[in-house]
Amino acid sequence: MKVTAEHNNRIAKMTFASVYPHYVTKVEKKDRTKEELHQVIAWLTGFDQDKLQDLIDEKATFEKFFQDAELNPNAHLITGVICGYRIEEIDNPLTQQVRFLDKLVDELAKGRKMEKILREEKK
Repeated sequence: MKVTAEHNNRIAKMTFASVYPHYVTKVEKKDRTKEELHQVIAWLTGFDQDKLQDLIDEKATFEKFFQDAELNPNAHLITGVICGYRIEEIDNPLTQQVRFLDKLVDELAKGRKMEKILREEKK
């Protein structure tokens, strides 16, 4: 599927606080924890628990959320299809970053091992 400008704008204006409870529900329904979800979010964005809560409280848009983030240098290793879109083919950086997060949450909910989700290199 092709990502449209309208789609990109809608994602940019969506608040992280509106989506976060869905992330929590999705992972907890599959016997994963909120702490694991926060670990995944921290890996991608660099946000600690306090910063994450601040962004939720201020109802930050995804645009603001990712402006404040320090994206993990291995984020480019997140590939595959999420919501019908091939992540590596999304040309809008913000939309791609939101889909990175969606993909990580999806992998967590599907029971993937944390070291695989966090794209840790084998030693």
